[in-house]
Amino acid sequence: MKKSKSLLLLFALLLVIGTVLAGCGGGNNAATNTGNAEGNTPAASDGSASGEKLADDQTLKINLSSEPPTFDPALANDNQANTVLKTMYEGLTRMNDETGQAEPGIAEKWDVSADGLVYTFHLRDAKWSNGDPVVAGDFVRAWKRVLDPAAAEPAPYSYQLYYLKNAQEYNEKKVTDFNQVGVKAVDDKTLEVTLVAPTPYFLGLLSFYTYYPVHKSVEGNAKWATNKDTMIVDGPFTLSEWTTGQSLQVSKNDNYWDKDSIKLSKIDFSLVNSSATELQAYESGQLDRAGGPNGEIPTEQLPIVQQKYPDEFQRKGIANVYYYEFNVTDKPFNNANIRKALAMSIDRQTLIDKVTLGGQLPAFGFVPPGIVGANGEYRTAIKENYFTEDVAQAKTLLEQGLKEEGLTKLPTFTLSYNTSEGHKKIALAIADMWKKNLGVDVKLENQEWAVFIENRQHQNFDVARAGWSADYNDPATFLDMWVTKGGNNDTGYANPAYDKLIAEAKASADPAVRQEKFAAAEKMIIQDDMIVMPIYYYTNNSLVKPYLKGITLDFSGSLNLTRAYLLEH
Repeated sequence: MKKSKSLLLLFALLLVIGTVLAGCGGGNNAATNTGNAEGNTPAASDGSASGEKLADDQTLKINLSSEPPTFDPALANDNQANTVLKTMYEGLTRMNDETGQAEPGIAEKWDVSADGLVYTFHLRDAKWSNGDPVVAGDFVRAWKRVLDPAAAEPAPYSYQLYYLKNAQEYNEKKVTDFNQVGVKAVDDKTLEVTLVAPTPYFLGLLSFYTYYPVHKSVEGNAKWATNKDTMIVDGPFTLSEWTTGQSLQVSKNDNYWDKDSIKLSKIDFSLVNSSATELQAYESGQLDRAGGPNGEIPTEQLPIVQQKYPDEFQRKGIANVYYYEFNVTDKPFNNANIRKALAMSIDRQTLIDKVTLGGQLPAFGFVPPGIVGANGEYRTAIKENYFTEDVAQAKTLLEQGLKEEGLTKLPTFTLSYNTSEGHKKIALAIADMWKKNLGVDVKLENQEWAVFIENRQHQNFDVARAGWSADYNDPATFLDMWVTKGGNNDTGYANPAYDKLIAEAKASADPAVRQEKFAAAEKMIIQDDMIVMPIYYYTNNSLVKPYLKGITLDFSGSLNLTRAYLLEH
């Protein structure tokens, strides 16, 4: 454990060095890169670094290991969709991944009331891809769709809009008039937003896809996001080709307000769910970038490519957590002691050293390093680990849990994971540890991404692989997802005491009070109830061609391709 703590402090230090508390038009908490932004080179006026010449063909080639389940910003909730949606849409703000600051997007400027509750956004003269002006009503329409309690498919991130006055009440049918929700189009170029409580990271949150606007053409067209010809967007690129299961292509949007900053003409996304094939394509020149967060390098190849391509290999600690989640609504995983036994009976460092090989850190909490707290970095401030690895104690807890459930042996259960060689190797290793240490039999089940997500969302699983990356730089992005009936609460966990802690933390403007409440909530879901089993905190491992510049990877591991460009080579 001593080694793990030292690594954790080093990892946290690297991330905190890059953390900036930035203010713009009222203030925003965000974090920068740690100095390892991919292709981070000072740009000349033509978008390339001084003295460098752009390639004639500005087509970026990259791989997604799975196809995004949706391109509807209201329904998206995965990294694959995030990467593509970020190329096609822009919110009121966008994050500058190098400075960590929220900067003007569709909103040219904004005013904030003295009490921090009312934001008035002044929209620039931006256009949709079909030439229509982007107006304040487009944001009102989009946010109403997210909060619509009668939606055929509820938005998983509806709770991300609960910062708005009466948004939660409208979503829960306690308020029936949307005009009472804290968003109003004063006129076409002025949007007024009223919050429940001061939210220091609100400007950064507005760059997240759930807050993107949608064009008026979506009304009455349930399938608008499944057809490239009906997707009208406001961002740097438009969806130009889509062959389901094979490839995607986005092309430069000449109606984008900041089109002069966009150097790429196209981005070609292959959809290949094989890390070996992805690495081979990179080495043969068919891809300009390989690896996380949207692709994958074979784990056994990581030490090899690190030595083979020292100038192209990049590793960066990011604020993400890899974990297994339990379906707490079904036996026997309704029993906390059984869940704790499984979590305590694996060896995380051995898993990292022998299986993942990516320099990750063992996780004994849910909020990763790199997330800001009351005085610096949250994970550093919360010094205790919430549990320890202890096989003897795990056996005792399992025996106790089985007795409580009237069982003599834990029935064979299914461990589900989405298609990935890396996830499979981790699942095999953990299943082997459970068998060796607890005598537990596990059935492994591989599922295609869209099916896997749907099964998780409907609690159609026993134990499932999961990962979570920060949507903004605050502990809330990792902890508010577990509130009762939360859109991303796939475990089925429901605890009024937990809900109360999260509500109190989010209602307070005092950083110390917020951190205290968040820490108590994290302790509840890990140490007390163990609804999820943390495994490791991520690193991002990638290969980037020397001629590819301008790609950024923020503190959370979110990839931004919009300002990328290719040099002659």
